[in-house]
Amino acid sequence: MAAHPLTVGFDLDMTLIDTRPGIRAAYQELSARTGTFVDADLAVSRLGPPLEEEIRQWFPEERVAEIADLYRSLYPEYAVAASPALPGARQALDAVHRAGGRTIVVTAKYEPSAKLHLAHLGLDVDALIGSLWAAGKAEALTKHHAQVYVGDHLGDIVGAHTAGALCVAVATGPCDATELRAAGAEVVLDDLTEFPSWLERYVAERADGDEAAAT
Repeated sequence: MAAHPLTVGFDLDMTLIDTRPGIRAAYQELSARTGTFVDADLAVSRLGPPLEEEIRQWFPEERVAEIADLYRSLYPEYAVAASPALPGARQALDAVHRAGGRTIVVTAKYEPSAKLHLAHLGLDVDALIGSLWAAGKAEALTKHHAQVYVGDHLGDIVGAHTAGALCVAVATGPCDATELRAAGAEVVLDDLTEFPSWLERYVAERADGDEAAAT
């Protein structure tokens, strides 16, 4: 059976995009609208898990769904334009495409919000799947036959390994390189500027392996 074409999955927040400025602004507006204090700086220091987990830190359980909906309604105005791409993000996606591969974004973020970010920044991906976290990300990674998943959080490592994918971790989010290695990431990069050269080596090794298997 022929191997599937190269498919690389990427997380979004703090992997491809620095959403801290935008999310900080959205939480500040949420505080103003609700009259409930949310420490926006603390919230953006722990990005990764689903929104509802953060909302629970500030609001009672019976209001979580309502407040999450309000936050998502504020998000397009306050968060999208304020959030830049991280260094190397565009080049990382381009490197996959140059290698003849496909790029997918698999994120815990609400999918319509993620789509707005990608469109605003002109980041070219082949598929986007939202509202998946940790082991749940394996659903999309497996469906799209992703061999590699790139993320910044321990939850991304869980998702990659649940899907049987190689985890490439970048130390641009809340987890440092030591934490990422200890959690089992096979590759740890400082940031995505290092990804194209790593991918070139990975593709060459993959081709050598395929050639050896055919002989």
